[in-house]
Amino acid sequence: MSWKRKIKIGGLALLAALTIYLALPQNHFIIRALIYQHVNIDDYTLFHNRMVKKGEGQPWKISPNYNSYNFNKEQLAYFNKFKSVAYLVIKDTAIISETYWDGYGTESISNSFSMAKSIVSLLVGCAIQDGYIKSIDEPIANYLPEFKDGSKGKVTIKHLLTMSSGLSWDESYSSLFSLTTKGYYGKDLPKLVLNQTAVKEPGVLFEYRSGDTQLLSLIVEKATGKTLADYASERIWSKIGAEHDALWCLDHKNGVEKAFCCFNTNARDFARFGQLVLNNGQWNGVQLVPSEFLKESFTPANYLTDYESGKPCDFYGYQWWMINFEGHRVIYARGLLGQYIFVIPDLNTVIVRLGHIRNSNKIDGHPEDVHEYLKYGIDIVNTQPN
Repeated sequence: MSWKRKIKIGGLALLAALTIYLALPQNHFIIRALIYQHVNIDDYTLFHNRMVKKGEGQPWKISPNYNSYNFNKEQLAYFNKFKSVAYLVIKDTAIISETYWDGYGTESISNSFSMAKSIVSLLVGCAIQDGYIKSIDEPIANYLPEFKDGSKGKVTIKHLLTMSSGLSWDESYSSLFSLTTKGYYGKDLPKLVLNQTAVKEPGVLFEYRSGDTQLLSLIVEKATGKTLADYASERIWSKIGAEHDALWCLDHKNGVEKAFCCFNTNARDFARFGQLVLNNGQWNGVQLVPSEFLKESFTPANYLTDYESGKPCDFYGYQWWMINFEGHRVIYARGLLGQYIFVIPDLNTVIVRLGHIRNSNKIDGHPEDVHEYLKYGIDIVNTQPN
């Protein structure tokens, strides 16, 4: 047999083996990943969704100086470089600046990506206030019996909140075979996260893991007896004046929410989460999220060592990021493609940026574009007429 024929037969055998491998039900996510190639802010159209129902809408006030700030050429070039679709600045509960691109507008919904992690954190606080969860120091095995044995039994809710569980999740965005890819495109999230093993001591290293957030969502669901979307609607979304129902993507029809990502709404309604934080968990005088829980959430977990830098983790709390920028303390939620909700307490300001691309460069653990969007927003606030 000629070498060319051997190569041809070998190639056909490899193709046949690959076809059989991809045909297995547990590997269908790879086909979906290959078809869609890259995650997109409009991916809610690819998945089944559960509605997060709104309550009575409360439109934002519009500042008398609305859109009086004109972006310069350099700023507009930066927005365009990273394919922004929305940039919104709210000061003292009034919109002072609002710009949209690429056909998006005030009612256009898009994916939160990992900003959803911060929403899940708020829901944990709600579940504590409601008495469904006793304490963040509880072992997660109290709610998820799959974690009762061995080293996994050491993992607490607080470890999940601070991304220090030491579990075996693979937070890789470029691999077709990573757990993150399977979590995004797969159809059985509970099985994926409940089958994790303990690989490191919990409560030692900050190591960003979407699986930790997904476990938090399963705990909230188990504790409350409600779906994550229904509980989010009942406890937050219907209370904070959202003007539109939101969508939370599911792993399959009538399945569980992709809690580590995939809360879908528009810029104005995303900003309400920021305003809730500014209000210290209150809305119209009603305490929706415990203030003490929020205080802990926005305290950096600097007793942990950041896995990447080896330095104390001074930029992350309970699923929320923190940065000191030009003398301002900023709390923020962030998503994979440059989705941001910034909260600047001393300026009583919320900034939302949505778009298709995030700057890949980092400064002390924060994407470089965080600095730019904060700089623009603070300049807008500071140039408002008295």
